Amino acid sequence: MTTRPTRTAATLAIAAALVAAPVPALALASPAPVLTAAQTTFDRSLHLAGASNARDIGGYETTDGHTVKTGVVFRSNALDKLTAADLTKLQDLNVRTVIDFRTVFERALAPDKLPAGASGYWDDVVGGSGNPANYLTMLDMPSFYKLMATDPGAEKAFHSAFTQIIDSPGASLYHCTSGKDRTGWMTAVLLTILGVPRDTVNADYMLSNQYLAGGGGSGSAGSLGNTGSLGALQNTVQQAWLDDAFGAATAEYGSFDNYVSQGLGLTAADIAALKAKLLS
Repeated sequence: MTTRPTRTAATLAIAAALVAAPVPALALASPAPVLTAAQTTFDRSLHLAGASNARDIGGYETTDGHTVKTGVVFRSNALDKLTAADLTKLQDLNVRTVIDFRTVFERALAPDKLPAGASGYWDDVVGGSGNPANYLTMLDMPSFYKLMATDPGAEKAFHSAFTQIIDSPGASLYHCTSGKDRTGWMTAVLLTILGVPRDTVNADYMLSNQYLAGGGGSGSAGSLGNTGSLGALQNTVQQAWLDDAFGAATAEYGSFDNYVSQGLGLTAADIAALKAKLLS
């Protein structure tokens, strides 16, 4: 195709500008909702030396008495720093599908390392619609979260991710750079589809503050509220941002269910397949 070089050059230029741009001061992140005792006793971290925000999305109870299976779907930050031991662990976990939500610029700077036997898929959430203005929203989290819930390119990327999870011959892992925003919205949508209550969905989302504070990101979570740095933006989440995404999806489509069926294009058969694969 002739459009790829032009799009890549534009992406590189915009991304470079984003890195150099000042970031407004950020408010302190909201405290995480409290999980139940049963949900906190499960150690969901994968304990990867090169990806501190890699974790299992399973172990949560649904409103109708089911439990999200463990060992089926994992979420993570970038995989470029994985060690040999990390890759062996992912192979032992039978990770066969790796889904990358990052932009072409992020992928060029930090290419994925994949475990043996895994297939990699690129579902570009920000650049999928071909609109360069989308990259600017990555500096304004409320706008970015609204974009993830309404942009056609983002919806196409998430639709692909859901179908890749359904079709995976083994466990699936999806990620972005910090594993908190694109990955966080994907997880919130998936858990909600499965019937996990919103308070639990919120708590899982907010866990990124805990895991990224331990390392593996590109900035310091400890700087939040002190410098307003890009590093702080990259390594923290706020409950209000997730609320913005859910609100935008509802405003655009009338309800979350309509967002899933009309925005993401998931059919009743897709939903049934996800539940069959992920619920016990």
